[in-house]
Amino acid sequence: MGTVHTLPAGRLDGRRIGILMESGFVEEEIAYYRRRFGEEGAEVVLLTRLWGQPCLTFTGHEHQIPLDVDGDLEALGYHELLQYSALVVPSGTVADRLRYSEDVEQPSPALELLRRAFRLPGLLKAFSCHGLQLLSAAPELLRDRPVACHNNLAADVRLMGGVYLNRDLVEDRDLITSRTVDQCHLLARTVINRLTDPGGADA
Repeated sequence: MGTVHTLPAGRLDGRRIGILMESGFVEEEIAYYRRRFGEEGAEVVLLTRLWGQPCLTFTGHEHQIPLDVDGDLEALGYHELLQYSALVVPSGTVADRLRYSEDVEQPSPALELLRRAFRLPGLLKAFSCHGLQLLSAAPELLRDRPVACHNNLAADVRLMGGVYLNRDLVEDRDLITSRTVDQCHLLARTVINRLTDPGGADA
């Protein structure tokens, strides 16, 4: 009888990671997250505001590559969020587009999602580059927390009460932030390491 070879289980088997999406995403970054988290066995779900549609097609920033997204971020209440291990807000103009609200006195659905997410310390929140723009209308979520971000966003982060650090990547408990899309591999690696070794987080 021949030897049966089985692949080792991924470190993130049974884990679900959500990536917020809109047009203007960086194609290489999203492809990297999907591949890298998938290699570790995670289920990767692309999430957006669907505006009542079953699916929307977004285009990338540089190559205008289309990408279909059918994950509804407005459907994620607390119960549904507990099925996720991490949420990623990527680079490009994703955060800026998702912070749109028809009524300027009301928060966007994406911001409401993040408000719920920040009440769940066991859920990792990861922001790349300009991703922290999505929190601009909720500075209390960032107040006194050390973060990295794109240089162009440093002043905004300080006005929001965050503690800007001139680093490529910063960890602060359930919050992971990185400087630019060029550090997407560091952000992904940190998310993976944190989910496999929660005790390795910075205090």
